[in-house]
Amino acid sequence: MDQRLADAMAALRSAATAHDLANLNRFGIVAPTALGVSMANLQKIAKRLDRDHDLAAALWATGVYEARMLACLVDDVEQVTPQQMDAWRAGFDNWAIVDTACFKLFDRSPHAWARIAAWAPLNDEFGRRAAFALLACLALHGKDRDDQPFLDGLALIERAAGDDRNFVKKAVNWALRAIGLRESPVLKAAALETARRLAASPEASARWIGKDAMRALEKAAARP
Repeated sequence: MDQRLADAMAALRSAATAHDLANLNRFGIVAPTALGVSMANLQKIAKRLDRDHDLAAALWATGVYEARMLACLVDDVEQVTPQQMDAWRAGFDNWAIVDTACFKLFDRSPHAWARIAAWAPLNDEFGRRAAFALLACLALHGKDRDDQPFLDGLALIERAAGDDRNFVKKAVNWALRAIGLRESPVLKAAALETARRLAASPEASARWIGKDAMRALEKAAARP
């Protein structure tokens, strides 16, 4: 494993550029340990490495931003435990690592729904973002899932909509829109109703979430 980790880190350093490092600031990604490797190059490296749970753990343990991103791309979801998901969530420190972990790995785990329920009440910004980013990813990727978990998710969305922290409210909005765009008349109606209630809220964050989601959902409903 030591050699596998060394080879992976060498590949990351070889792919790093000053341009890609500067791009992190441009995209609002705060990552003091970053090397400067684009997502396109991360995906190329991940493809060469293939799935490897032990390597993913070793990459995550380095604390290096791109190594953690790569860990999300190479981990074997069949071996991911709730304890690992909680441990990685505790280390989330920017929106990009949150969204990559949720979009590329966690949303395929059978433990995903339980983690949403556990993380939604958290007070830390990126931990709470993870709950709603994961909910959005499940809505986008889980085409054969029942409506009820998403209806439960709408209740979580309403409870979190007053959180005005940037990365939380954007994830809450993402989740609301994703649920409302599923191929389910029940969810379309329930999400639009939720958006309308939030749009009428006295809280600025909830109003922004509601109005933005309403525009997206009404526009989608108007398409032939």
